[in-house]
Amino acid sequence: MTRNIQGFDVGGSSVKAGLVDVEGGKLLGELISAPTPRPATPQGVMEVIADLSRRLPEAGHGVGIALPSVVQKGKVRTAANIDHAWIGTDAAALALKVLGRSAECLNDADAAGVAEMRWGAGRGETGVVFMLTFGTGIGSALFYDGKLVPNTELGHLELRGMDAEKWASAHVKTALNLDWPAWIERVNEYLARMHALFWPDLFILGGAVSERFDDFAPLLRSPARICAAAFAGQAGVIGAAMAAAEAAHRGPG
Repeated sequence: MTRNIQGFDVGGSSVKAGLVDVEGGKLLGELISAPTPRPATPQGVMEVIADLSRRLPEAGHGVGIALPSVVQKGKVRTAANIDHAWIGTDAAALALKVLGRSAECLNDADAAGVAEMRWGAGRGETGVVFMLTFGTGIGSALFYDGKLVPNTELGHLELRGMDAEKWASAHVKTALNLDWPAWIERVNEYLARMHALFWPDLFILGGAVSERFDDFAPLLRSPARICAAAFAGQAGVIGAAMAAAEAAHRGPG
């Protein structure tokens, strides 16, 4: 029996949402979105999610929410590109209060990686795989033999005396009006640092910029294989819904 679950992906500029067929690994209907509130407080973001939820068709009682944060057992430990009031927030409890339904909350890059490893570019891949999402920041999801090592947050790896995402994110490309060669030179530097530390077999590049992969792929350099994410900007929504389905299957505890 196909189960349809709502998934949400909270980003620095927008909150994306969709209804997901979690057994087919695909979005049902259109991806919808709304601007991330300013400031992006827990209550404000959750109210945006509630509004998006009402715009989607009804689905299973649980939802999945991807956050730009370290999330441990529903509690937020860091806040990247959202308000620092999130730190210490029980996101799952807040979702239950505002949405009136249970929620599985996880790191946004982890959610994107779950989708790619199950149904996308990483399907069937073994060894060490890194999902990297390039957007407002850089998100990372590490998999070994298909199993997630959660909350790696390697966009904050030090590079040139700063967080790597402040040097090589898609936001930096836009803010500095970098052309593809100039930006990919930065991305290659980041990939080289990641490879030196982890020796991955495959990098999967995601985020909305991956939709332009063919434009910059010839410029990429790494000893590891590099491919584009199959789901691009949809991966976080799909992965969040899949995580919610798995949590419901596991049951309490």
